[in-house]
Amino acid sequence: MRKIISIAILFAVTFTSYSQSLGYQDLGLLFSQDDNNGTARFTAMGGAFGALGGDISAMNINPAGISIFNNSIFSGTLNSRNSDINTSYYGNSLLTQNQFINFSQAGAVLVFDSAFSNDWSKFAMGFNYRITKDFEDSFLAQGNSGVATFTEFPLDNNNPALNYNIADEQRFTNDYRGELSELNVAFSSVHQNRLYLGLGLNFYDLNFSQQSNLTEFNRDANDNELDANFYQENFITGTGFSANFGFIYKAHPNFRFGLSYQTPTWYTEIIEDSNITNNDGFEGDTEIIVSNDNRIYDNTAGGFFPSQSFIYRLRTPSKITASGALIFGKFGLLSLDYSRKNFGGINLSGADFSVENQSIQDNFRSTNNFNVGTEWRFDRFSLRGGYRFEESPLNDALQTDNLQAYSIGGGYNFGSFKLDFAYSDNNRTAPYNFYAGFNVNPANLILDNRVFTATVSISL
Repeated sequence: MRKIISIAILFAVTFTSYSQSLGYQDLGLLFSQDDNNGTARFTAMGGAFGALGGDISAMNINPAGISIFNNSIFSGTLNSRNSDINTSYYGNSLLTQNQFINFSQAGAVLVFDSAFSNDWSKFAMGFNYRITKDFEDSFLAQGNSGVATFTEFPLDNNNPALNYNIADEQRFTNDYRGELSELNVAFSSVHQNRLYLGLGLNFYDLNFSQQSNLTEFNRDANDNELDANFYQENFITGTGFSANFGFIYKAHPNFRFGLSYQTPTWYTEIIEDSNITNNDGFEGDTEIIVSNDNRIYDNTAGGFFPSQSFIYRLRTPSKITASGALIFGKFGLLSLDYSRKNFGGINLSGADFSVENQSIQDNFRSTNNFNVGTEWRFDRFSLRGGYRFEESPLNDALQTDNLQAYSIGGGYNFGSFKLDFAYSDNNRTAPYNFYAGFNVNPANLILDNRVFTATVSISL
């Protein structure tokens, strides 16, 4: 039986007593992940562009790919995401559906002929903005574990105090907000029309918040009722930096391969504001009501809202990507990317994170990820398809915890501009344990995201 490390949307969640929010190692994992957003062509082909290039979004994988372009180009992308989260908690299933619309990508590549050397025939510079990770999501879990954790009324004057140790129901609501966005600046050049070299600089802007509420309905042996509401919130901002570099080699007109490396991302200052402080014995805002007393216990009564600010640093793991592509003239292509990322390399600093860093090393692993894409052209019209597999970073993950995504799409070339569309569906499973230190099973989550993407590209 696998060890329970609570996960929210594929993140391991461990925490202190009565805490249902993400711990620091969980946040480190969350901020190390990537939704693989890009242009519609990039999305439709599963993001397999490490050896292909010729797409603005490819600079995030291998900056050498921007010098594949023959002309300067601009593109902008809009996506619509439909999220289904099905929770199962002690035999009770609930479905939460959300829809989000984002301006997810905008960028340009400028191509110049080299005036210095015949061997270096082309130089390209690229700029790209994209949403790396969209945190927006929410879910509800409800059921009865048979375990009551709020068993006393703090204002009880009975002697002995009443013990509300019979559980009737638990409800848990969880909301994530915010995004991790990045700005890529890339440079690339071509040597003898065979070797493409590239360097990229990446700047990140992090905004994340979590609001969670745990409600318990308990009673005592005489059917006196106790209702407890326990609220926690977390607001996080930060900035980060990474670099990537790589090459693409055209071994044959029909075959090319590439290799790229992305450094760790260094967040030199992450600022957290949270109500997760010891507030009258509870790590958060608490309200408790009992049926046999007209008083309400509220540890934020009188405008007392305890909070804390905390600043720390984070280093996310590096990634290496090997790629190959078969080009069938002007008719079509097939591309494959393999990447490896060591999530055990996540590191927290700026305070005593020895427990969290040890947990990261013990529970996280290197992942093997695959992206496959194909495109077939019929005059001005193109058809595309893709597949993406991302291994769960948890040592004891189930097979269903791995992400699998399928995508299709098409595009039409009008000459001076192009319209591209893509549809992708990715799914995975994950547990979420909103209790700690109690013999309570996690809620099981089934996560499904369907994304429709549209891109306009204009030749400059």
